[in-house]
Amino acid sequence: MSDYLLLFRGGDAQRTDEQKDPIKWQAHLMKWKTWMDSLAQKGKFIGGQPLGIDGSVITGSKKTVTDGPFTEGKEIVGGYVMIRANDKGEAIELSKGCPLLEHEGTIEVRELKQLGM
Repeated sequence: MSDYLLLFRGGDAQRTDEQKDPIKWQAHLMKWKTWMDSLAQKGKFIGGQPLGIDGSVITGSKKTVTDGPFTEGKEIVGGYVMIRANDKGEAIELSKGCPLLEHEGTIEVRELKQLGM
């Protein structure tokens, strides 16, 4: 059994219409709750949060700080969920239930490794 990080990118353009309509937005949020609750019931959900749009980027040995991230909208990481799965294949299958995919978003599945100290 391993832990996986699901990074959510994109999907914002199609969600904008939902955000303007409180009933549609509530329905959208319920899809997320239902999906995460199903992961929890299976003992697969560890945690997760949406991310704010403001941030800073620290770069290189000079530790240069810039406002950001300024990337194309479909590349911005909008949130994450951590899950527990038997293997990467199961983590991918669990990811396929995510509502972000209904809005043409992408999910990056990454195994969390131990530091080995």
